[in-house]
This record gives sequence, structure tokens and C-alpha cells, in this order.
Amino acid sequence: MAESNNSPEPDAVQDLVPGGGPEAVRAPGTAPEPEPAPEPETAQIPHQAGEFGSAELLAAGTEEQPPAAPRRPLGTGRLLLAALLVGPLLGGSVGYAVQAARPATPLPGLPVAAPQYPTAPADEKAVADGTLKPLEIDGDLRKLLITKPDGAEDWDNYGRGDDSGWISAGERAMSYGNSDNVFRRMLREGFRRDAIVTWRKGETRWRVELIQYQSDKASSAGQLALERDDNGATTPLPGTASGVYLTPPEAHTYVESTEKYYFGQALARRGDLVMRISVYAPAQVNADELKDVAKRQWERLV
Repeated sequence: MAESNNSPEPDAVQDLVPGGGPEAVRAPGTAPEPEPAPEPETAQIPHQAGEFGSAELLAAGTEEQPPAAPRRPLGTGRLLLAALLVGPLLGGSVGYAVQAARPATPLPGLPVAAPQYPTAPADEKAVADGTLKPLEIDGDLRKLLITKPDGAEDWDNYGRGDDSGWISAGERAMSYGNSDNVFRRMLREGFRRDAIVTWRKGETRWRVELIQYQSDKASSAGQLALERDDNGATTPLPGTASGVYLTPPEAHTYVESTEKYYFGQALARRGDLVMRISVYAPAQVNADELKDVAKRQWERLV
């Protein structure tokens, strides 16, 4: 009874033995076999489904590159452009090489004979006669004025000026109304000097002026003088390029006076010199007489 009580059941022994299988059951009274020493574990690459396997890892390092796109052939336009650029260079190089290798060609003689110079010195008088002389208008303008006609009397030009033959810008401006504006305008127009001669014949008064302006303003000054005094129709002055004269039939009134007068004028320009002839008469000015005086004065300037 005691042995049966101390002996375990086979099922119980099986439950106590590790492994749990029938082949693991020991016989009663036998010592348990020693367990073998555990072998060292080696590192292994875990294998996971759906992840990189060995084949995938090897293929990852040798991934195939996409094939290179084929080169586009040059178009016709590019070929023509290249030919246009390269062709002249090649042609010029070849032509230069050919010309450089050829011998120099002598030039033909000149068909005209070389100029001949006289050995004797030139005649100084002949050279002086053939040389252009300076314009007389660059000297003393008073020498270019006409003289008073026969039977004429002296006239003081309404008290403006003196016997020197010159009249200043201020005295000239005082001959007009609103003289301060006239004076400023004269300076603005480039006034330089004014040579004058005056006379009186009967009741008709004459004033002949040679007014010189700065060279760059002479043309505009002469035109402005004509426009300011153009009180009637102008007529071309014979013998001049752009000269005119006028003899209006209307009467004028002197400044600060009630006395009437008739006015006549002739204008012409040569270079920077303006010829101006003014006439004050009790009746309409005789055009023929004005043209005659202007003609005589103009002939001394040309």
C-alpha cells in the first residue's frame, strides 16, 4: 500500500518531465540526464514576408538605370547656320593663303603728270591783287556812308547824336517812344554800333544808318527791324538780294505831338551790317527818290 501511495502515476510523471511527450518519460529510479550546453546563437537576418529578401537586397545595389534618350539630329536650319559661319572663315583663310603665295603685281603708272612748280619766286604784287581783300564793313563804317546831296542842309536828327558820325544805343533808343524797352531790345538783338549821316532838303528829313550787329544775330535783327516798320506793302529793292523798301500813304503822328508826317524806309543786309534809310516828309515819300538814295548807299557796301 505504501509503494503504491508513493509512486506517481505515469501521467503525472509525464506532466513533470519537461518536453511533455511520451518519449520523455524516465524509468522510475533513474537519474535525470544532464541537459546539453546551449550552442551559441549566430546572428541571422530576420526574414519577413513582404520585406526585402536576399534576392531583393542583392538587386538593390545593382538597380538598372533608365536608358539614355537618343540625341536629336541637327536640323537643316542649324546646318545652314553652321555652314554660313564656317564657310566664309574657311574661304577667307584659303584665299589669304593663295594670295600670300603669289608674287606682288606692280601697279600701273599714274595717267596724270606730277604737278610742276615754278622755280622763280612769285610776284608779290600779282599775289596781292589776286588775294581776297577783307570786307570794308570790318573797318570804320563812317567811311562807307554816302555824302549829303547838293543843296542839302544839316539836320540834327531831332537832337539825337552828335557830329562824330556815330550814335549810341541809348541815343538811338531815345528817338522812339517807350525808349527803355527799345534800348533793352537793341541789346538783346546784338547791337554793336551805328554809323549815321543826316540831312534836310526842304521839309523832308533824311537819315542813313549802317547798323552792325553781332554776327550770329544779324539776320534775325534785320528781319525784326523790317517787321516793326512794315506799315504798308513792301517792294523788293533793286540790286539787293533781300532788301525791300516801303512808302505807305498813311500819315503818322510824332511822339508827344500832334504834328503829322509821312514815313518811308529802305532796308538791306550784307553780312552782319544792316543798311537802313529813313525818310520823314510832309507828304507821301517819293519812291523813286528813296530807291536812288538806297542804290547809291548799297553800291558802297558791295
